[in-house]
Amino acid sequence: MDFLFLFLFYLALLVVGVVTICICSKTPCLKGLIRGGAQVFSYLIPECLQRALLRLLHYLFHTRNYTFVILHLVLQGMVYTEYTWEVLGLCQELEFSLYYLFLPYLLLIINLVFFALSCVTDPGTITKANVSVFLQVYEFDEVMFPKNVICSTCDLRKPARSKHCSVCNRCVQRFDHHCVWVNNCIGAWNTRYFLFYLLTLMASAATMAVVSTVFLVQLVMVSDLYLETYIDDLGHSQVVDIVFLIQHLFLTFPRVVFLLGFVMVLSFLLGGYLCFALYLAATNQTTNEWYRGDRAWRRRCPHMARPPSADPRVYRNTYCHGLWSNLQEIFLPASAHYERKKKEC
Repeated sequence: MDFLFLFLFYLALLVVGVVTICICSKTPCLKGLIRGGAQVFSYLIPECLQRALLRLLHYLFHTRNYTFVILHLVLQGMVYTEYTWEVLGLCQELEFSLYYLFLPYLLLIINLVFFALSCVTDPGTITKANVSVFLQVYEFDEVMFPKNVICSTCDLRKPARSKHCSVCNRCVQRFDHHCVWVNNCIGAWNTRYFLFYLLTLMASAATMAVVSTVFLVQLVMVSDLYLETYIDDLGHSQVVDIVFLIQHLFLTFPRVVFLLGFVMVLSFLLGGYLCFALYLAATNQTTNEWYRGDRAWRRRCPHMARPPSADPRVYRNTYCHGLWSNLQEIFLPASAHYERKKKEC
């Protein structure tokens, strides 16, 4: 029983910790805590190991490499192997519908397609040949994107909503962020693929969670385990409750319960991130713009929780033109329109 509570506490702590870091990642308090932790780390770890760790972190997060792509595929393969080995066979014995059992595999195929498209599609690289075309796509707001700004690395005039990615070493039109999991920038031409990738990944994890939960519930119902009694530590006869059932299932099918816990946490985290990404898409913002606008406000007004709408110092999103137009701009990018303009120029 104690181990069950520790396991549930671990899952809850993991979720709360990730959410807290996501919320507080831009606060001075957390930055100070990170600096303090780095100082303690520097005293405890030998300098040679520190240099090796810094080189490793630089390679992983500041250079283009396939480490996280391979890790993504390995983790996905392990989850589906466990699902096939443990859940699929047992569910077939309980005469589950094959449509529900094979739905995760269909979602896997769709997810891998959009994962590959997110990896290999040009996000909208700005070059000398197309910079004049990209300069006409968005108007400069003179706040976050002023006119006549030259990229010091590419030596090109920066179009509105573009940003130079230090990892890919290129300027990207409508830059959202650099994703290590797809080893590519997310920009004007592959944001739609990235959103579908997130959606199908979350759907596959949620479907596995539902199938695994239904399997465990069906197992309890078929065996009439919920009607049994047990003797507690004091020697009293007790009716089986939900806590006892969970502990029994964990001891009987530990890998299925671990799989269920993992895909449930993954569904929760991916669902939260997907909601945030869809919010940005619906309001025609990028992660870069959202972060820079929020950071600029906190720097100017650190003691105010929310900027008043009438404050002229607040960055306003001038690229939002209604829900349908915003989504159309992302899911139906005018690539042919860009190419036609480039030929005219």
